[in-house]
Amino acid sequence: DAFKKVVAINLVGTFDCIRIVGTAMSTNEPLANGERGSICNMASVAAFDGQIGQASYSASKGGVVGMTLPIARDLSREGIRINTILPGIFNTPLMNGAPQAVKDGLAASVPFPKRLGHPHEFAQVAMTMIECGYFNGEDVRIDGAIRMAPR
Repeated sequence: DAFKKVVAINLVGTFDCIRIVGTAMSTNEPLANGERGSICNMASVAAFDGQIGQASYSASKGGVVGMTLPIARDLSREGIRINTILPGIFNTPLMNGAPQAVKDGLAASVPFPKRLGHPHEFAQVAMTMIECGYFNGEDVRIDGAIRMAPR
């Protein structure tokens, strides 16, 4: 049941958002190039580097990655682009609640730069996906070259 709940939230929930937003975007007046909108999904490096105990999370995020290209193809006839960001370890408000020793240990595991990602760096990737009209059907890691260990 716990596995199904995580998949329902992360994968089915993402699909439902795409379905609802894609339908609304399809009614937009197209831009000069025919585009009606751009969708930017969030997954995780866990889609490829799931750790012990993360089967449901990794599967759900892998599903988001797996549906990016086919949905980009489906929505192309409506002039809607879709891409997915796979973040690594970021300095988020949730992460700020962790003890400094935990944050320092996580930062040390990042090859370069040896720190947690900054929210503005995440936003830069999202903005590129939105602003670049040829960016479509892609899944992009932003993670300082980290590859998560089994634990």
